[in-house]
Amino acid sequence: MKKKMALMLSSVLTAGALLAGCGDEKSGGSEGKKDNFKVAMVTDTGGVDDKSFNQSAWEGMQKFGKDNSLVKDNGYKYLQSNAQSDYKPNLNALIRQDFDLIFGIGFLMAEDVKQVAQQKKDAHLAIVDMVVPEKNVASITFKEHEGSFLVGLIAGLQTKSNKVGFVGGVNSELIKKFENGFKAGVLAANPNAEVMVQYAEDFNKAEKGQAIAGTMYGKGADIIYHAAGGTGMGVFTEAKNLKKNGKDVWVIGVDRDQHGEGMPENVTLTSMVKRVDTAVYEVSKLAMDGKFPGGEIVEFGLDKDGVGIAPTEENVSAEALKMVEEYEKKIIDGEVTVPKTDKEFEEFKSKQGK
Repeated sequence: MKKKMALMLSSVLTAGALLAGCGDEKSGGSEGKKDNFKVAMVTDTGGVDDKSFNQSAWEGMQKFGKDNSLVKDNGYKYLQSNAQSDYKPNLNALIRQDFDLIFGIGFLMAEDVKQVAQQKKDAHLAIVDMVVPEKNVASITFKEHEGSFLVGLIAGLQTKSNKVGFVGGVNSELIKKFENGFKAGVLAANPNAEVMVQYAEDFNKAEKGQAIAGTMYGKGADIIYHAAGGTGMGVFTEAKNLKKNGKDVWVIGVDRDQHGEGMPENVTLTSMVKRVDTAVYEVSKLAMDGKFPGGEIVEFGLDKDGVGIAPTEENVSAEALKMVEEYEKKIIDGEVTVPKTDKEFEEFKSKQGK
């Protein structure tokens, strides 16, 4: 499973997302701007060191900056958002600083990105995890449900109690993709397993994540998958505390390989890797080369290695890895369609005979 994550860009243009007539705007020009190109990002409230989504985006931007000899803070930088009210001022501040491409990290920034894009039509903006149908915005999306299905397979096979958990950040269309993909994977591997689900309604409340995890582990869950950003760090804290006291529990990380977050108690079973870093890098490169995908949906899925399981596999059984490989092929070949919504999950469940 330690395959090379050499992600290829896949642009999916949908009827409502590609807006005609981009020629008069700055978007999508044919000539690049490699000299003095500047790129920046605005974090959501989880922060740039959230060990998850924002951090992955910043790592991709740092790599892009270094590979292209950009100077930190002048050629590439981030602005921290401590509250949602910071999103729009941060985006506008970077525009005033003449950055050529500005990323809004996270779906919670969608309305602010839309408003700024409408007001600053010469600006190039990109948003991660949401579609903003403006011709000067690149919308970056992922097939998180497919990667979540794979870690669900692992959880279903490796649970000893037949009880696992899912902790979500904000209950939303996006995080529902993680939940339903995970539940489908667990079901496919182990129809007898129960999946407990709870949302913290926050991506930056580690203490709430810890409390939810404590309840789930207390009810017998031995594996919890989190899709909760900084809130998920509390799940790791609870698991490590329990493991110190001799309880055999695990966490499945998200967005990046979170093996290190489970140390030194070694509680990370695996992680669902979502290559936000590569997406930021690739879209930045397109913009620098004069190929900014304004008005487009740029989608990263399992078929392009945009999602998957982490390369750290020491705690994953050979049986589980084999099943992951089998289902990867089935999903890519179209033999298995992974559910994204509650309705799709119920349909998937009925086909499984349960």
